[in-house]
Amino acid sequence: MCRLLGVSKSGYYDWEKRPMSATEQRREDLKPLIDFVFTESGRTYGYRRVHAELRRAGVEVDDELVRKLMRQMGLVPVQVKRRRGLTIADKTAAPIPDLVRRDFSADRPGQKMIGDITQIDTGEGALFLATVIDCFSKSVIGWALDVRYPASLVCAAIDMAAARIEMPDGAIFHSDRGSQYTSIEFGETLGEYDIRQSVGR
Repeated sequence: MCRLLGVSKSGYYDWEKRPMSATEQRREDLKPLIDFVFTESGRTYGYRRVHAELRRAGVEVDDELVRKLMRQMGLVPVQVKRRRGLTIADKTAAPIPDLVRRDFSADRPGQKMIGDITQIDTGEGALFLATVIDCFSKSVIGWALDVRYPASLVCAAIDMAAARIEMPDGAIFHSDRGSQYTSIEFGETLGEYDIRQSVGR
């Protein structure tokens, strides 16, 4: 290699052992942060959303640098396709009130949360992502991924959300009337965290 590059062996080894520049160190420090945000999103965030989350967390970084580093790290967001009919209403479920009534404003974290299930198409088949979004921060605070979408999937997403933030008194979780959300299992999970359940019409 040294002969091809036209440099001496000692010169090559000196170059190889040189300390990182401040710029290089900065990029290395950013990589685990980028990887964390990307992974927390369920591998769905592109560089713009990763950049936005980093800025929200107080990390000063240019979006173009995030794009370059994600490319170097091989972080490619999976293609998300929303499919209607993932949640089917259970007509035998007990009635649950709509506590939100289209007012999704919130004064503090955990006051109001909304849930959804999204189908993600991959080269190896479909995955199903259940998310919990905090209406105050507008960010995902809980998620769960599986090849199926039973009630346990949305329960796992709530478990993560409750582990990440302290639920205030009177916390509300709002969703559609899908059977996963109106199931006894999910209702009991919300009860464990003293979260009030709300469903849309």
